[in-house]
Amino acid sequence: MKEEKLQITAYEVRDDEKAFFLQLAGELNVEVIYTTETLNKNTLHLSTGSKGITTLGQSHINSSMLHKLMAMNIKCVATRTIGHNHIDLKAAEELGIKVCNAHYEPNGVADYTIMLILMSLRKYKQAMFRANVNDYSLTGLRGREMKDLTIGIVGTGNIGAKVIDNLSGFGCKVLAFDNFQKECIKEKAEYVTLNELYKKSDVISYHVPLLESTRQMVNRKTIEEMKDGVVLINCARGELMNIPDIIAGIESEKLGALALDVFENEAGIYHLDRRTEIISNKDMAYIRQFPNVIMTQHIAFYTDAAVKSMVTCAMSSIVSVLTSGKSVNEVN
Repeated sequence: MKEEKLQITAYEVRDDEKAFFLQLAGELNVEVIYTTETLNKNTLHLSTGSKGITTLGQSHINSSMLHKLMAMNIKCVATRTIGHNHIDLKAAEELGIKVCNAHYEPNGVADYTIMLILMSLRKYKQAMFRANVNDYSLTGLRGREMKDLTIGIVGTGNIGAKVIDNLSGFGCKVLAFDNFQKECIKEKAEYVTLNELYKKSDVISYHVPLLESTRQMVNRKTIEEMKDGVVLINCARGELMNIPDIIAGIESEKLGALALDVFENEAGIYHLDRRTEIISNKDMAYIRQFPNVIMTQHIAFYTDAAVKSMVTCAMSSIVSVLTSGKSVNEVN
């Protein structure tokens, strides 16, 4: 008798993920139902017959949705993202549904962070815009060299630590803050209090998760503690920053430059083609017009290696939960 394959439903599948899904489906001997749509009441039926599902961050899996998934005998929800704020972990735990997240090497985001620092310091946005209209003047484009600066890294997890590694070749002084200090970091950076980091850093880059303690940690009060002309970099979570306070800092020229790969309330905008639609995020529309603000569409993570790792984590986690009852990537 032919063994029945495990069935997994994959939501929000992008074209660049399909080859990895197909490869892993063969390797893991599972059947995958694909859709580009988010998980919602209209697409829930696609999970019929599946024991596990995987999504990206646009699917909001609240308690009501989790109850529906439990009724369909779904045992595991695997998000192909590191963050899992879009899933109600408490409800999932109460219902006995395992939730797993993805992991990927920190190199891509760390490399991207360095690129944003350099683009901000060398005023590349203004230079690029001028070149597009054949303006090759130098006025206002004088930059600064990394060797003369102090760079502050807030959060020394995998990504923050890799950023510090990357910075070691530029000759700059590196300060670091984290509640959990690592001995290996002390060889390349000096751990200081957050207040001291704010006072001494010319550039500050954030690499912390979104928690209640970190939500809007960049605000009017903390900006006042920073150097005049400080450059802020955020490739972590948009909600780390109080955007009205950030805007005030730019308008007053307290902030010398700002580079954001993430933005509060980016869901439904980033990773989608919205060219012919009205985007109702006034802060996003306003802040992007400043000449010293660089904004990219949450792509710091987006490399071939990271995409493969995200799909692999999701697929292997679901199979592991369904066959052994646990996964190394569980978050609840």
